[in-house]
Amino acid sequence: QVQLVESGGGLVQPGGSLRLSCAASGFIFNSYAIGWFRQAPGKAREGVSCLSSRDGSTYYSDSVKARFTISRDNTKNTAFLQMYNLQPEDTAVYYCRALRTWEIHGWCRRGGSGMDIWGNGTQVTVSS
Repeated sequence: QVQLVESGGGLVQPGGSLRLSCAASGFIFNSYAIGWFRQAPGKAREGVSCLSSRDGSTYYSDSVKARFTISRDNTKNTAFLQMYNLQPEDTAVYYCRALRTWEIHGWCRRGGSGMDIWGNGTQVTVSS
């Protein structure tokens, strides 16, 4: 069964940190680009960060650059999003998505594609 399962979300105070995990199964993980996307109530889905399977290249949206770090462990079929200095505007449901593509920048900017594998998401709430 093709599956992505996110974990690690929660409630954190402004300035705090969280590490999201995305466990993959049922497909050849190391052949897929991985991305983290988020959606806040009333807003469109946003590509936060994406990571190539080919050359390790990355994309970060301007809103998270220098605060978030994407990574993957192909030996464990798992992707991560380390988030530092979280702010209330980071509050959203965070989704992990996977796609067989080399073109991660466009994929992330577009907020994903209809061909993605995706999980159910994990809620991140930043509030004092």
